[in-house]
Amino acid sequence: MPKGEKRTDWRFRIANREALIGCGLAIFNIIWWYGFAYTLGSKPPLEYTYILGFPAWFFFSCIVGFIVMVFLVFLVVKFVLKEVPFDEEEGSEKR
Repeated sequence: MPKGEKRTDWRFRIANREALIGCGLAIFNIIWWYGFAYTLGSKPPLEYTYILGFPAWFFFSCIVGFIVMVFLVFLVVKFVLKEVPFDEEEGSEKR
């Protein structure tokens, strides 16, 4: 390898991509929660609508949001994330 040239392990690219996906899911969760909690929950409590005994803002932001996030994380883990070996392979460079 020439001096000054860095060779990045292929696993770091995958780890960085998957970390960005995780951050994206977290940001989506915050936006979902904030959107429902502060749009439906901004009315006076006497004007709330209720779903299954919960205020609509709580039902959509916390209960439905949790179900949506579980489903999204399941899809990401099942179809997007890759299994990466942790052991170092001396002398052989993948990809």
